[in-house]
Amino acid sequence: MNIFTHGAIPLSFVSVLFRPGWFARTVTSAMPLVLATALVLGLGLVVEPVGAKAQAAANDVFEVKGVKVDVSADSVAVARDRALEEGEARALQILLKRLTLQAYHDRLPKPSAAQRAALVLDFSVAEEKASSVRYLATLNYRFKAGAVRALLRDAQIPFAETRSKPVLLLPVYRAAGALLLWDDPNPWSKAWAAVAGQGGLVPVVLAQGDLKDIATIGAQQALDGDGQRLDAIARRYDAGDSLVAEGVLGVDPQTGLPDLDVYVTRYGTASQEQTIVRTFSSQVGESVDGLLERSARQIMLQVEDNWKQDNLLQFTKPAVISAIVPISGLTSWVDIQRRLREVAVVRRVDIALLSPKEAWIKLNFIGDTDQLALSLKQADLILWREADTWYLSARKAEQ
Repeated sequence: MNIFTHGAIPLSFVSVLFRPGWFARTVTSAMPLVLATALVLGLGLVVEPVGAKAQAAANDVFEVKGVKVDVSADSVAVARDRALEEGEARALQILLKRLTLQAYHDRLPKPSAAQRAALVLDFSVAEEKASSVRYLATLNYRFKAGAVRALLRDAQIPFAETRSKPVLLLPVYRAAGALLLWDDPNPWSKAWAAVAGQGGLVPVVLAQGDLKDIATIGAQQALDGDGQRLDAIARRYDAGDSLVAEGVLGVDPQTGLPDLDVYVTRYGTASQEQTIVRTFSSQVGESVDGLLERSARQIMLQVEDNWKQDNLLQFTKPAVISAIVPISGLTSWVDIQRRLREVAVVRRVDIALLSPKEAWIKLNFIGDTDQLALSLKQADLILWREADTWYLSARKAEQ
C-alpha cells in the first residue's frame, strides 16, 4: 500500500508519550497543519498533556486500599501521627510485594519516613475512630508510579506492573470419594473465597454457582480442561482466563494427619497454560479448614509469581515494531489510544500515518513481542502478524 494514497496523512512520526518521567514528548513543527487535517477527516488526532493520564492509568496498580491501623499513645494526636506513619510504611511494603517476585521480598528497600513521603501521591481515610488516647482507621494510599519504579530499579529488583484481566476460579474438591464444584458446602471453595480480593496483579473472581453456571460446566469437565465450556463461563464473568484448582484431601501415612494434593491449571492465555502441582501437610493442631485456606493462599502466591515472571519489565531490552491499526473513526481511535496508555511495557507510540480507516504506528516497547502481546491483551488489544506485517486492534466482545 502507498502511504501517500488519497485521504492518508503522513505525520512525520509524531511521538505520544505514555510514561511520565521516562521520555520527552516530541512534537513536529507541522503539528498545527496535521491537527487541522485530522479534524477534517473526523479522526481527531489527540495530543494532550499525558503525565496525569498516565499516572491515572497506573493508579489502580499503585494504589493500596484497606490498610488498617490501631495505635494508642499519650494523646490522640500522637496516636494519629504514629498510625499514619505506620499505615504508610505498611502500604508501601504491600505495594512492593505486589510488584515483585517472592524471591526478592527479603531484600525489598525500606525507605525512611521522609523518603516514603516523597513516594506518596495522596492518601485518604476510609473510616476512623478515636478516643482520648487511641486512634483506629482504615487508610487508602496512592503512590507515584515513576518514583516507585525508580526505587526498585535503584535496588536492582526486577518488577512487573501489568495487571492480569480477572481470572475465574473453579475450585474442584475431591474428598471421601466425592467430587465437588457447585455443591454446598464446598470447603475448598470457602478457602479460596478468603484468598480472593487480596489486591495482587492477578484478580480472582469466584463463580456464583447458580443454575446457569451448573449448566455451563461440571466438575469433571473443568478437570478435563473442556475449552469450550471454560471459555463460556469465563465470558459470563468477563474474565480473561479460567483457573481450575483441584484439591484432593487425603491422609499422610507417616503422620496420620490430613494432607492436600493441589493441581492448578490456568486456561486461556498461551504462556500461562501450565499446571502447578503441590502437596500441603497439616501442621500440628491445624484444622482441615485451616489447611485448605493456607494451601489456597500459597497457591495464589505462586500463580502471582508465574504471572509476574512472564511480565517483568525488561528495561535493557528496548524494541520497536511497526503496526497497522484498523479504525472506524474518532471514537475507536481515541479508545485505542486510551488502552495503549494502560500498557506498562509500551513506552511511546509514534504515529506515522493517519487515514479514515487506519493508523500506521510504531510501538516503542520493552521486552519481546510475546510479552508485548500478553500485556496488550490485558487492555483488550490484540496484536497479530500476517506475513511481515503487524496489526493491532481492539478486542471485540465476542473474541
